[in-house]
Amino acid sequence: MKIVRIDVYRIALPFSARRAQQEDATDREVDPFNAASPTLKQMESLMVRVQTDSGLTGWGESFGHHINPVTFEALKGRVGQFFLGSDIRYDARGYPVRTLDAEHAFYEFGATGPVTFALSAFDTALWDLRAQTEGVPLYRLLGASSGTVRCYASLPSYANDPHEVARQVALARRLGFDAVKLHETTPEAVLAARTALPAPASLMVDVNCAWTIPQARQALDGMRAASIQWIEEPVWPPNDLAGLTACRQTGTPVAAGENAAGLLDLIRHMETGAIDIAQPSLAKIGGVTAMLQVIESARQHRVEVMPHCFYYGAGLSATAHIVAALGPDCALEAPLLDWPTPLHAHQQPTPTLTLSDQPGIGFAPDWAVLESHLIDSAVLSG
Repeated sequence: MKIVRIDVYRIALPFSARRAQQEDATDREVDPFNAASPTLKQMESLMVRVQTDSGLTGWGESFGHHINPVTFEALKGRVGQFFLGSDIRYDARGYPVRTLDAEHAFYEFGATGPVTFALSAFDTALWDLRAQTEGVPLYRLLGASSGTVRCYASLPSYANDPHEVARQVALARRLGFDAVKLHETTPEAVLAARTALPAPASLMVDVNCAWTIPQARQALDGMRAASIQWIEEPVWPPNDLAGLTACRQTGTPVAAGENAAGLLDLIRHMETGAIDIAQPSLAKIGGVTAMLQVIESARQHRVEVMPHCFYYGAGLSATAHIVAALGPDCALEAPLLDWPTPLHAHQQPTPTLTLSDQPGIGFAPDWAVLESHLIDSAVLSG
């Protein structure tokens, strides 16, 4: 089987964050690098479709957000050309050989960043194709018997407004979610969320690397009464292992890994005891192949894996299969957003997601939505 055509799609879909009063982007600077930004009103997706001479098509997704123009150039340029025309083969572990070759070919571009994000999309597409070739959904190929996935509601930021945070958490609870993640940074906002979401429901907090170590200690002390399940990316820079370890010493479990500097850096997070929960992002770390390597390392170091997934395209579909394979203790991150024009069936968040028995990752976009929200596209063939 050989790759004969590659399509690259960069789209942006509008969404609503269900705010009581929509914030005026002219009053506050939009942070396009952060998908949880209070003023963001649309979110990008950067996807690849890989077509083979056998007639099968595989899908993948690259991270992310404001860096997409650079990753797009990598996908349609050197990275895409590296995969175009190649034979699709898998090694004894089932890993795509072309992915492993690409790791060597593009080593000098670094362990993370746009090239790695581009490689992530192609690796995911190759796993989609492998599962299709074997006639099974990806979750079964990965050893799971059930395609039922539990989801937790991942809220965008509400600018630390305790009243709005409580309102949004109460809404998530009414929708049936028994676990909610905030993107707030103050004890007042977090304690308001806990009031709206009584235990034993789970409450998690992602602060997007907002604190110094002293600030983290002070904030976590103020949040103690909220009994949060984990604090996510508490310090800057995100791979400050000493800082993460210091946060663990407060007694609050620490989650990180989305912004690790590649696969080996995330493994070092676990080897050094810096984190309780590893959060690899399929669209950033190297696709399904790298995710499986993280999972294996996490088993060795007795670290929980809870994949990051604040995106909505083929990467969401593939991540759902990985979560299914991780078992019932794992949950899929579901951004709690309203999508007026959803791209596919699994985009609108629900407490439980049921994957189909269709071979592969089962990603089936609405072509009318995709085409009407295109920012850019490219075709590689020959």
